[in-house]
Amino acid sequence: MKLVDMWHSSHRPTVSVELFPARSEKAAENLEKVIDTLAALKPDFVSVTFGAGGSTREGSHQLIEKLKNDKGLEVLAYFACYGLGPEDITAVLDTYRAIGIETILTVRGDPPQEEEFKPHPDSLSYASDLVSFIRPRYDFCMGVAGYPEGHIDAPSKEKDIAYLKLKVDQGAEYIISNYFYDNRYFFDFVERCRAAGISVPILPGVMPIFSVKMMETLAGLCGATITDEVRRGIAALAEGDKEALVAFGIEYALRQCRELLQAGVPGLHIYTMDRSKSAVGIVNSLRSEGLL
Repeated sequence: MKLVDMWHSSHRPTVSVELFPARSEKAAENLEKVIDTLAALKPDFVSVTFGAGGSTREGSHQLIEKLKNDKGLEVLAYFACYGLGPEDITAVLDTYRAIGIETILTVRGDPPQEEEFKPHPDSLSYASDLVSFIRPRYDFCMGVAGYPEGHIDAPSKEKDIAYLKLKVDQGAEYIISNYFYDNRYFFDFVERCRAAGISVPILPGVMPIFSVKMMETLAGLCGATITDEVRRGIAALAEGDKEALVAFGIEYALRQCRELLQAGVPGLHIYTMDRSKSAVGIVNSLRSEGLL
């Protein structure tokens, strides 16, 4: 089922989780367990990332097929266009269609870190280029990423919204947001989108706190503000107590999710970082409260 059809036909908010392909044998073993645990939650869909330059192309396809065929899950497939030429783009999209994918998320993707990587001379520079390339050729339900605090490379929030509006005008049917630690960033983002004439569903992304190092690294990469409330909460924990930190992250995310759901969001998209404990804690708690 296409994602927008799911929202139109459902009388409740959707819940979804994100996974990325394993990059080592040990990670693959762990991912198998994570998949089993998350599948038991019966999420409405699972998103699978795709490395820029096709760096995880094979792994992404294998993970998608496992989730769809072995676990019977609805899958949203990412597609990062950076570095790929038109033939590669078409090959990936044809594979998605053959697998049975109906919904994709189009992103630019960050340049691969390998020094030897050389982008195709005809590669697309922006996600908007990818949207305009795909729309006349394929009938995927196509979404794009949104950044409540503004994309880290955007000259201003106003320009960022203008670029987002361009992608919607070119055929994007929904938006999944980057994560945020203060819901006011998301609510303000939605207001600015609506004021700009963007009327498609906007799904908030939720990132539980897994470790201080990961939190700091990811926030630096994507421009998410680590709020004073988060820092105070972490500072109150015993130093090095990993379980307490994860529990704090679950409870903090739960407070965010409750407020988001009460505000009428179409669903929640949880960034799992290929972990299951936090997502399970969040989803089960919200379901027990009748919010999902």
